[in-house]
Amino acid sequence: MTAFSPPLDVIQTKRSFSLSDFDFLLPPELIAQHPATERSSSQLLDGSGPMPVDRVFKDLPQQMQSGDLLVFNDTQVIKARIFGEKSSGGKVELLIERVLPGHRVVAHMKVSKKPPIGATLYMGRDANAVLKQSETGFEATLIGRWPDEKGALFCFEFSAEPHALMARYGHMPLPPYIERQYDGSATSAEIAEDEARYQTVFARNPGAVAAPTAALHFDDALLGQLKDKGVDTASVTLHVGAGTFQPVKTENIAEHTMHAEWYDIPVSTQLALHACKARGGKVWAVGTTSVRTLESWAKFGQAQGDTQIFITPGFEFQWVDCLITNFHLPKSTLMMLVSAFAGYEHVMALYAHAIAQKYRFFSYGDAMLLRRSKSLST
Repeated sequence: MTAFSPPLDVIQTKRSFSLSDFDFLLPPELIAQHPATERSSSQLLDGSGPMPVDRVFKDLPQQMQSGDLLVFNDTQVIKARIFGEKSSGGKVELLIERVLPGHRVVAHMKVSKKPPIGATLYMGRDANAVLKQSETGFEATLIGRWPDEKGALFCFEFSAEPHALMARYGHMPLPPYIERQYDGSATSAEIAEDEARYQTVFARNPGAVAAPTAALHFDDALLGQLKDKGVDTASVTLHVGAGTFQPVKTENIAEHTMHAEWYDIPVSTQLALHACKARGGKVWAVGTTSVRTLESWAKFGQAQGDTQIFITPGFEFQWVDCLITNFHLPKSTLMMLVSAFAGYEHVMALYAHAIAQKYRFFSYGDAMLLRRSKSLST
């Protein structure tokens, strides 16, 4: 892996990509297990030019211009991970993916032996929940697979309103690389930290099972500085699903099927985007979820609905000029997206620099600033 990065305006030779192209070796100690002391004190790797520049996230206003537009994802992470047991006493874990009408939910189920359709699970009985409140939990009845009998998810009917039950018995659905135990060994301080910091300061639309992590670096003080600079802000909603952590398993990336996520772009944001372009400002997407939302709208013409957009090198971006993002998992669809946005060689060189400089990786880690490549094929 080389530290050389070609100029962003150089048209690169067209090439095809395989899954192994997006792999890299990451020392495990660089995987952040806790957030930075202050949100905006994280490191910011500025990759907007041909060579990397090491900054601090609170320096962001100096990199933007009056008239630019920051687009945030205002989804709110729900306490979607719930533990319980079968009638036999066997342990079970549910990760709620979305809530349906009639107290029904769609969920991932982790269990040693799948219960039969119609079985009742007794949820909310993990050690941490018992420590918080002396209650017996609630019941969840297995309806079947979702969306059909071949689906990988399961449909359950809860004994009460799902959002209320998740708020009472659920845990923040931290990604698997953040090590927390919910068998009673997770401390109250760790639980409180995750509930406060695995959530953006402007989260308002419940429905995500993973945080839009690039936005975790923004605090009220930084938002105030951006406003004083003349930077406009707007929001979209994309409820991040657990599929964002699912590995790509096909070496031919064209054979990968993306998970579906619900999004919405309000009229006020649509108007703000058009106004920004009209005045010559740049559209800055905060996180890959904002990119996927805006580019889904551009590609399919729908301002609301489910998207399975899969952005890989060669994709033609319509809305986003600059991207603020965290460092992503090897061989992930997010690595493919940022490579499509800023150029494959450039992104891989930035990752090599970040590893050498011991940046912190993944959800609680540091951030990176990218500018859209002008190359025809990245």
